[in-house]
Amino acid sequence: MSTDTTPAVAGAIETVASHLHPNPSWDLSDHPEPTGREEIWRFTPMKRIAPLLRAKLTSDNLDWQTSIPEGVTLSSISKEEARELAVEAPLDRVSALAAENAAYGVRLDIPAELEVAEPIQLTGTGVGGVVSEHTVITVGAFAKATIILHYLGEGTFAEKTDIRVGDGAQVSIVTLQDWADKAVHGGQRSVLVGRDASVKMVTASLGGDVIRLQEDVRYAGPGGELNQYGVYFVDAGQHIQHRIFVDHNAPRTKSNVDYRGALQGQGAHSVWIGDVLIRKVAEEIETYEANKNLVLTEGAKADSVPNLEIETGEIAGAGHSSTTGRFDDNQLFYLMSRGIPEAEARRLVVHGFFVDIVRRIGVEAVEERLMQAVEKELAVVTQTLEAEK
Repeated sequence: MSTDTTPAVAGAIETVASHLHPNPSWDLSDHPEPTGREEIWRFTPMKRIAPLLRAKLTSDNLDWQTSIPEGVTLSSISKEEARELAVEAPLDRVSALAAENAAYGVRLDIPAELEVAEPIQLTGTGVGGVVSEHTVITVGAFAKATIILHYLGEGTFAEKTDIRVGDGAQVSIVTLQDWADKAVHGGQRSVLVGRDASVKMVTASLGGDVIRLQEDVRYAGPGGELNQYGVYFVDAGQHIQHRIFVDHNAPRTKSNVDYRGALQGQGAHSVWIGDVLIRKVAEEIETYEANKNLVLTEGAKADSVPNLEIETGEIAGAGHSSTTGRFDDNQLFYLMSRGIPEAEARRLVVHGFFVDIVRRIGVEAVEERLMQAVEKELAVVTQTLEAEK
């Protein structure tokens, strides 16, 4: 089997020379331990993420519980096979260490033309220690499926995940970072969207001490469509960072990115870096990326940096937006003037802020779980505000 994992369109695309796009490499020496002054690390709390940057990590796996429908296979593969199937090599030290230290690779395979009615569910629970895993998901041409990855428990988790979606396939990928309070999670997720394929990605980060995820998407041919949604709720002292890169490297492709976060408590810190690259060959593409942050209390901070790099004028549409703010006083006044108590009015505003994204998931159990988590977080906010009065 060939070890070349370069996208099929690579011959038509130019090399990107930018500090926003580190050179991918499986060689750990190409990813020296960062100082925090590098552009891709400057928002990261380096001391708190340090366990993920060390060269010697344990190779234990999470404790996985799975629900695999008929026709779908989940198997162990060698580290070499995982690299051959990967969408791209690691872009940073965390993902390079995840691939290097994983005891073996794991492959989830959905055969071509298989239509899976029920969700494919994989729940990984950390039981302490440092865990490194490399997972490859392959979706065959014209297959249809929903995949749910749910992360729970304690520990430090280094992740390298590659997702190959075949031509004409329709797939939804939902990831829930629902860790215990002291967990640390970092890594890279890379998706290759096939020709005329449709991919919906939903990322929800609710728990943990530090979460830092690099999420990359590129296209294997024209006509691919991406809808990428994210929600996060950041508590006091918590750091959640999502770094998005959509590489429009083929013509007539589409992408819509919408991430929304709420923050409450002293030291709560969210980071969202969104980057869309439109290459010279990517004519007639459509793209839009948005990030919205709602700061619920004093002492919380949201960093939001949208980037749009355009190398051709022959596009159908492109844009981006970013907003960060407190509660809309007009919305609160409107609700309270109609007899709704302040605490309930705040709850309704935040509920509406998230529900527009959550309803797009399309899996009722997941939607209910996320809204329950939001309600739990809002109860903490209400208690904090009441105590301050």
